[in-house]
Parts: sequence; C-alpha cells; structure tokens
Amino acid sequence: MPPAPSPGSQALRSTPGERAARVRFRRAMALMLMTLVLPGSAQLVAGNKRVGRIALRIWAVLVLGLVVTLVVGLFWHGILFRLTFDPAALLWLRLLLTALAIGWAMLFIDAWRIGQPLTLNMAHRRAAIGVNGVLSLTIAAALLFSAHLVGVQRDFILAMSGDGAVTDAHAGRYNVLLLGGDSGAGRWGLRPDSMTVASIDAQSGRTVLISLPRNMKNFPFARGSVMREQFPDGFDADYLNGVSTWAGDNTELFPDSDNPGVDATISAIEGITGLKINYWAMVNLKGFKNLVDAVGGVTLNVRQPIPVGGLGSNVTGYVKPGVRKLNGHEVLWFSRARDDSDDYSRMARQKCVMGAMLQQISPQSAVRNFADIADASSSMVSTNIPSGEFPRFVELALKARGQKVSTLSLVPPMINTADPDIPLVRHKVTQAIDRAEGKAPAKKAKAKAKPSGEQATVVTGGSLGSKSTGYAANDADDLGSAC
Repeated sequence: MPPAPSPGSQALRSTPGERAARVRFRRAMALMLMTLVLPGSAQLVAGNKRVGRIALRIWAVLVLGLVVTLVVGLFWHGILFRLTFDPAALLWLRLLLTALAIGWAMLFIDAWRIGQPLTLNMAHRRAAIGVNGVLSLTIAAALLFSAHLVGVQRDFILAMSGDGAVTDAHAGRYNVLLLGGDSGAGRWGLRPDSMTVASIDAQSGRTVLISLPRNMKNFPFARGSVMREQFPDGFDADYLNGVSTWAGDNTELFPDSDNPGVDATISAIEGITGLKINYWAMVNLKGFKNLVDAVGGVTLNVRQPIPVGGLGSNVTGYVKPGVRKLNGHEVLWFSRARDDSDDYSRMARQKCVMGAMLQQISPQSAVRNFADIADASSSMVSTNIPSGEFPRFVELALKARGQKVSTLSLVPPMINTADPDIPLVRHKVTQAIDRAEGKAPAKKAKAKAKPSGEQATVVTGGSLGSKSTGYAANDADDLGSAC
C-alpha cells in the first residue's frame, strides 16, 4: 500500500493559481471588515484615497462627538434631555442617521468592488457577496431603524408640546394642573372628572399631589380673572367640574383664549388653593389604558374587588383583590370605579395609580417600549407645556423616583365641599408643601385602633379609610405606605 499523505501535503500540492485565489479572497474579506471597523479605511488603502480620507474624518468627528456628549452627559444629564426633546436637534439627528446608513452601505459596496470579485472563483465570489450583503444590510438596517425611532420621538414631541409661554417656578415650585376626563361624545375637554395639582420642587423633584373634588361649590376665583368678575361672591352656578362647561358656553368672555374651559378651571384652582399654576395637562382617561399597556402594566394593591363597568351601565366583572400587576383595562377601572364606593375613595385610588406609575416606570422600560409609549401618550395628553420645558420635567421626574410622594385631597371630613372654608384650604395646602420641604414637622401618626372582633383597618371601595374618617391616600406624607 502507498503511504498515507501527511497533513498539509494537499496544501503543498496546490497550484500557484489556487494559492493566489485564496490570497485575493482573504484580501477581499479584509477590505470589508476594515469598512466595518473603520469606514473609509479600505478606500484609503486600496481605492480612492480622497473618498477614504473624507469617510475617516467624518467617522472620527462622529465618534468624538458621541464620546464627548456621553461624558458631558454623565455629569450634566440636562444636555442629554435637551437633545432628546429638541425637535430641531432630532430632525438633524434623523437626517444624519439616514445619510450615515446610505454612505456606509455605499462604502461596503465599494469595498466589495475594490476586492475585485470577478477575479475570485465562484465559491469565493458567493461567500464575498454573502458577507458583504449581511454586513451592509445589517448596518444600514440598524441605522435606518434608529432614524425611525428618532422620527417617532420628534413626532411625539411635536404632538405633545403646547404653545404656552415658559414660566418660572413660584416659591421654588412648579405647579402643574392635571385634568382627567373621558373622551366620550360631547365630553372630552368639557367636564373633567379629576383635578389634581402636582406641586413639584424645582430642585429636588419632591412632589405633592393636591386633589380637588369635582363636586365642590361656592368657591372663589383668582383675583383679576374673568371668572372673578362674573362671580365675585363665589361660583354657585354649578360644581367645580362645571366651570369648564360654563366657560365653553360663554367663550365671548375669553377672546384671547384658545382653551376657555381650561383657563376658567385654572382660575378656580388658583382661587381655591392660593397656588399659581405654571402649566396644565388634560389626560384622556380612556386612552390612559394604552399607556399602561405600553409600559407592561402597573403593580397595585387591590384591597377589595373593584367593579368593571357601572357609571350608568351594567357591571361586567371585577378587578380581583391582591397585590397584582394590572393591565391597562384593569388600571382604568381601578381608577374610575364608583359602584360600591364614592368619589373620595376613587380619588384615593387615583392617587395610588399616580404614585405607582411614578415609581415603577423606569428609564429602561421607557426605552424598551418607546414607540408604544409615544403612540399612546400623543393620543392621551393635551397640554400647554412648551417642548423646551420637557427636559426640565423629565429630569425632575427622574429625581422624584424613589422619593416619597405627599398627597392632600380637599375632601370631607376635612373640607365641606358644599361650602369650603377657603382659609383652611390654603392653610392645609401650605402645610402639606412645608412638610414635604422639611419646613414643618410631619404629621403625628394616629393611634391604631385595637381589634374588636372585626378587622381593625377599615377599607371602603378599595381604599384604606372611609368617607366619614377620611381616606389614607388622600392625606399622606408617604403615598406608598397609604396604598
């Protein structure tokens, strides 16, 4: 028998043409990998050197700019927020990413050309085409998808931002009026079902949620307002949530206003609380469920079965008790339900939802679900906050995460909603803000009632407390512990 060929003997017997083919193939692959790592380097080495120098310079400027932005952003988060919420910057970034995708793909194609594919054998040629196609398409697809996300963010900012004037903090706090209403026929923007002032510390983000009942009557309006001129002795024509409707029926009194109902409601809130409102946001409660679904749900402590339905229609089911992650539909009814309950218990549950979302929506989940959140939010919120103020409030919201949220609801038994004691209301508002800022001692804890054969802790309508004694979440220095 002839001896078996030794390892490598086949390679030694390869022809010079085959060895040259392998060298050409390795060269072609190297040029494509060079383009992946340093766009333009393949052209600088083996192609059009002018194109290579331009591409490398552009790449160096982009990398340097990204590194500088990230380093500065580590110490000054505001610059990142401003870049993220500036429509002009987002437009330029989108155009840059699109141009980069096209330019990089063209460099890959040119690198394949420089590799002289027609001189390769068929197997090597197919491999080179496959590798080049995968690299160029992957890079271009990633950059174009990034450009799409930037476009979504820009459209979101343009859809969300209002045309209000930029205002400074009042006594070191930003006061934002949050109005919640249904989008049913003839209702959106007419009679808000919930009214809450988020008073936010301009430095720390420490937040106090001050809620007003929709059924308050006989309250004053802010001095100098149109509504004060019409009702100098207080509003007795309807409830607080009817102020918007009254203004909508008398728009001739608001010739310079784009939102007479909101402006009239703001003058009422300012007259009642003594706070100066910076901005407002109207939240579509039905669209709110889409936002909850977009962030993957919210974990809440459901203390009792909460009816789904009611409010003039049949109850079709219940949100089951327990500490559970609820979807958008369940959170909506947890916030809205009044069957087997009352307005003030509902206000307490709404506070718990606000607090839970503030604490549970992390930057990571926001990035993962960005497109869905942007789509849900743009159809859910109408506001007068200008886009230039978005970075400020995002930064304050991040600071607020992990901090206690204080609450104050101007409801019985503290306040008589039919004839509110306005000096008492303003004292309670000032006191709640002072406690949040550490300027006043925290409330003394109430002595716990001893069990007497029945549950010591009262739960009404899914909220701790009762209408006669007050609901814990409606008046708390730490909302989380009251929910």
